[in-house]
Amino acid sequence: MAPSLEARGLTRRFGSYTALDHLNLRVDGAKCVGFLGPNGAGKTTTLKMFTNLIFPSEGEAFLNGVSVQRDRKRALEVCGALIETPEIYGSLTPREALELSGALRGMDAREIRLRTEEVLGQVKMTEWADQKVGRFSKGMKQRVNVAATLLSDPEVVLLDEPSTGLDPRGMAEVRSIIRSLKGEGRLIFFSSHILSEVVDVCDEVALLDKGRLLFYDTLEHVSANLAGGTVSVDAVFLAPLSETDVRDHVATLPGVTSCVRLDERRFTIAIQGGPEGRARVLRSLSDRPGGLVSFHESRSALEDVYLREIQAGDS
Repeated sequence: MAPSLEARGLTRRFGSYTALDHLNLRVDGAKCVGFLGPNGAGKTTTLKMFTNLIFPSEGEAFLNGVSVQRDRKRALEVCGALIETPEIYGSLTPREALELSGALRGMDAREIRLRTEEVLGQVKMTEWADQKVGRFSKGMKQRVNVAATLLSDPEVVLLDEPSTGLDPRGMAEVRSIIRSLKGEGRLIFFSSHILSEVVDVCDEVALLDKGRLLFYDTLEHVSANLAGGTVSVDAVFLAPLSETDVRDHVATLPGVTSCVRLDERRFTIAIQGGPEGRARVLRSLSDRPGGLVSFHESRSALEDVYLREIQAGDS
């Protein structure tokens, strides 16, 4: 059975404040889904209810079809979670920290030993397996936390803003680990407020604001459908293009609605027609003199949708 998670009318109130408002969301299959939203949107509250750290005021959370609230042990057997940023005892080594984590989960000693070696390799911490965690950078500590999340070989992986507070190198390392997990048949569901992070690693995105789900869709559809059928693409050429070249040979291509010159070699091109439209433009540009160096969806596409949806919710 494919991994899945589902929220049915999931609601959490803290006094008069509603942190999550009747969330209905179902995610099926091995994929990477970004749970996107500004700070205070209700992302961490949602993940805490999926892991039974807090109880919903209304509704239920399900992992692989099993209710977290009614059968938490069976539901959470398939889940590995990293909620907020847990601190590791500085006197422990990564190996010792993982042994402790495995024992708390009820794993047997042999399985803990085998999986410890595997997950330390996955997060590239084998070299530091027997050094004290207290000497590590934040990024290294977070890699150990991710390793603990993977220790039980979970089908569903929940990550709560895993790169928050890290320097650029640490953020890149965590994103690389998440990308490496995508081919392992897991459902990875991670919250973030960093748009570039979602674009880098996710297949689908759900946007939450003020406790309410605004949309859930593939990145492709979000960028194309919610952006009015137009996707912005960044194109970089080896040789400079003159304004005449741009006007006569780029802006006039079928499907191109605009071409914004960033400098003499870099352009942002708005293209209609979905993947087929972008493929046609790519072929045309590749065949032209000038040396097309790169051609990829602009990160501003998701940013435009994100800001528009958040602003619409505020109005």
